[in-house]
Amino acid sequence: MSITVTLPDGTALELADGATGADAAAAIGSGLAKAALAVEVSHPEVADVPEIRDLSRALPDGAQISIVTGKSEESLQLIRHDAAHVLATAVIEMWPDVKISIGPPISNGFYYDFEFPHGVSISQEDFPAIEALMRQHVKADERFVREDVPVEQARERFVSERQDYKVELIDDLLAAADPSHPLQTVSLYTNGPFTDLCRGPHAPSTKTVGAFKLQSVAGAYWRGDSTRTMLTRIYGTAFHTRSELQEHLERLEQAAQRDHRKLGRELGLFHFSDVSPGAAFWTGAGTSIYNALVAVSREMGSARGYTEVKTPLVYDSKLWQTSGHWGKYKDNMFTVTADEREMGVKPMNCPGHAHLFKSVRHSYRDLPVRYSEPGLLHRNEASGVLHGLLRVRHFAQDDAHIFCTEDQVGEEVAGCLEFAFSTYSLFNLDVRLELSTRPQDRIGTDEMWDRAEGALTNALDAQGLSYELNPGDGAFYGPKIDMHMTDSLGRSWQLGTIQLDYSMPERFDLAYTGADNAEHTPVMIHRALFGSYERFIGIMLEHTGGELPLWLAPVQAIVLPISDRLGEYATSVLQRLRDAGVRVELDDRGESVGRKIREAELRKIPYMLIVGDREAADGTVSVRVHGRQDLGALPLEEVVRLYSAALTPAIHSRRSA
Repeated sequence: MSITVTLPDGTALELADGATGADAAAAIGSGLAKAALAVEVSHPEVADVPEIRDLSRALPDGAQISIVTGKSEESLQLIRHDAAHVLATAVIEMWPDVKISIGPPISNGFYYDFEFPHGVSISQEDFPAIEALMRQHVKADERFVREDVPVEQARERFVSERQDYKVELIDDLLAAADPSHPLQTVSLYTNGPFTDLCRGPHAPSTKTVGAFKLQSVAGAYWRGDSTRTMLTRIYGTAFHTRSELQEHLERLEQAAQRDHRKLGRELGLFHFSDVSPGAAFWTGAGTSIYNALVAVSREMGSARGYTEVKTPLVYDSKLWQTSGHWGKYKDNMFTVTADEREMGVKPMNCPGHAHLFKSVRHSYRDLPVRYSEPGLLHRNEASGVLHGLLRVRHFAQDDAHIFCTEDQVGEEVAGCLEFAFSTYSLFNLDVRLELSTRPQDRIGTDEMWDRAEGALTNALDAQGLSYELNPGDGAFYGPKIDMHMTDSLGRSWQLGTIQLDYSMPERFDLAYTGADNAEHTPVMIHRALFGSYERFIGIMLEHTGGELPLWLAPVQAIVLPISDRLGEYATSVLQRLRDAGVRVELDDRGESVGRKIREAELRKIPYMLIVGDREAADGTVSVRVHGRQDLGALPLEEVVRLYSAALTPAIHSRRSA
């Protein structure tokens, strides 16, 4: 008896019945057999999508396979899962009475959650001892051995070991199983002295965990439920080589230095307070950045036919019921009661804009109608996910909604994309596009979703734009095009979004009079390019390390007189620049000019204008560029002209209404 599997290049490989992934790798070549970590299997009997499997598992006849090695994209997730088990092995050896829960790989590493015995508190001071024991298990080259055991046998084992969380996980698996196909077995993985309830997969042995580092400790409720036990979560990361790990740790250190919360404090831009969790208190300097972004949004939007509107902050719950948010989003809203009416503080502008559109009769000649509003929004985010400016409860978006005919959808989406590319070009950002399709939890018919997804696909294809597909990640009311950028540290961020919505116009009974004098339902496009101003500022601070473009910098120049006797000329320079629209300060303290320069450098002020006796006599200033060079003495009026040319961002490709 034999089986046949197909390799990535289409070659058929015949193997003995019961052959494993390791057998397949060996049949291809000894070098591959040595490098193999796992096998990717595609087969209808396995799963609807390709599945990564242990090398020791038998292959199904007719499967398509690909051997996973250290060069494969999937390999890091594999060894990080291995590292999580090695961590649990070490922790149980050090604290035998610890209870274990789950330990998955995550995007940049792994974690494992533990319930430590009463009186035991874990901190980063314990990491060296844990890591030393982990290294022993890695060096021991302990094999990962999978067993599929009867479910009751596995349950009895964990009951006897007093591993309550594993027992609960098995009980949940039993409860979730289809009654017509009851759960018969569960998989256990053993490495060295440690056995865990785990679906896998794992590499052949612990030695594949080439380099690892424990990073932090945090609290985590079991199952994310605040009414359950608070567990201790130990985070770590793992790589194939020590050099890869070191590069990662250096990037993390750079990220820590660029943390927007740290820069916000150092540059005096904003602060946070427990009196209003998740809301920034902006200083004058921070507010100038905020206002500059809003001004750019307004100017670029006005040139593209947007009308700025202003809608209320609080609405009767009936409006949110009509929009669908009351049923789908209420837990993330702040609610109040007024005159015995339940009200919701708006987390987004779209229902208010739909209500505003409905308040006026529209003809097809009026369309498209483009509303914009940098209005305040509030979302009741869980306290545990709040993160500086990147995840807040109080914010404003460069929010806009377009109401158009079906025939105008392609042109309007193209216009939104052009607006987006023009906006991001102001910051020299390259973006990639992602088309997100219908989620499982959604409103509207399949026919409506087919139309909406087809319209966005056609708009992207008509522009010849490349994009990635992100199935199932659309908004609950419609598909969307998301725009992502990669920052200077290699991290990906989502910036703007364009969402197509056939549902909300129907729910609000919106209409316009067509050329046939009949009433028609418009299509609604939701559009935000910066996203929230708060989050965009946080991203840009980290991307630039706080060295913002000149037009966005809160202080664009500082005048530095070398002595008190030059105060009158320094003040005249200050006033001339202010008259030209420059955000400028004067440092007339009795400190040395060297110290003034150092402090201005730390504040990342783009230009330092040094004033001495010669400059005062000649009507010049000596210009020093932050972090770069001295430009020497320049006539004051020339400096004013240079600023005038640089202070306003170059807003290109304006599209007429």
